[in-house]
Amino acid sequence: MAFKHFSAQEQGVRLLRRSLERGRLAHAYLFAGHQLEDLEALARTLAKTLNCRQPVRGAGLAPIDCCDQCLSCRKIDHGNHADVHWVRPESRSRVVTIEQMRELMQEINLKPTEAEYKVAILVSVDRLNVQAANAFLKTLEEPPPKSVLILLTTEPQRILETISSRCLRLNFAGEGLRPLTADEREWLRKFSEMAATEQKSLMNRYRLLDVLLQRLGGMRSATEKDLTERSPLQRYADADQELREKWEQELTAAIEAEYRRQRSDLMVLLERWFRDVWLQTLAARPEDRGRKTEAGNQKLEDKRRKVDGGNEDRRMSLADGLLSFPELTGAKQVAQRISSQEAMKNLEVMETTQRLLYTNVQEALALEVGLLKLHL
Repeated sequence: MAFKHFSAQEQGVRLLRRSLERGRLAHAYLFAGHQLEDLEALARTLAKTLNCRQPVRGAGLAPIDCCDQCLSCRKIDHGNHADVHWVRPESRSRVVTIEQMRELMQEINLKPTEAEYKVAILVSVDRLNVQAANAFLKTLEEPPPKSVLILLTTEPQRILETISSRCLRLNFAGEGLRPLTADEREWLRKFSEMAATEQKSLMNRYRLLDVLLQRLGGMRSATEKDLTERSPLQRYADADQELREKWEQELTAAIEAEYRRQRSDLMVLLERWFRDVWLQTLAARPEDRGRKTEAGNQKLEDKRRKVDGGNEDRRMSLADGLLSFPELTGAKQVAQRISSQEAMKNLEVMETTQRLLYTNVQEALALEVGLLKLHL
């Protein structure tokens, strides 16, 4: 792909091409976005543009896009260009090790073999362990001439400041939250409807957990199938054993990385739904409606309701304008059963569960504990 094909990342691409046209090529870039696959494609296109034999040139005759057809472009696309090096987490724990970084630094310090630039692309740079990051700092700060480092991440907030501060950051995530697919909206609708039913029994809670676990299982299976089909293991059956083992390790780590990213997106989606519940509890004030009124204070309570009545529609309209999913009535049904304090605790539970899932805790256990703590 050439830069002209990245219509969804138009703003970031435009900034990148402008810097190329003006001859202001950075020595290190940090590409951040929602989809690692898109970031890899962008990094690959930048590597092709820098080393293209027939590039598209701007007004100042500097290359601003690749031809996508020459031998250099084809080699980079197929991952066998001698001057373009990829580093990915190779273990199931998704850590880029110091050994990988030392090997990369050795490669990047050599002169280009067949192209103008040496390009190093670090996938999921947020997975650099502390030792690898420290070893990489000097090269990142002062890379060799005619070399460009491209760091990719879907979680920029998890990158060490010492790393991110030495890069030119370009955001390819677009404005606001990632739009939902039709499949995601349909799943959330089903989850919302199920959560809206009475959830006092333990059996109903585990049914809700089963819906979540089935969704995650389907995501993992689809990820394994997709990444395995695109792995070089499928294209180069006659590769030597050492290279195939390296590709297998990269594939395992890539599957785990993509699955965790998708799982994080799903948890954020649920957190947005629980935020809708909280907003609707604030608008409806269920804690006031549920409070028992003594007979002697009934007239005072009726007067308070009459005064508040004129503000209720205004509060509801304000909440509707802030809702992420106003079309899902399940959130409103849950809001009618719980207080705003309980709804706020739900958000805290979701955040705690997210943090636990970043650790090595068993996934099903973390989700089970979190779901049982929710007020529904």
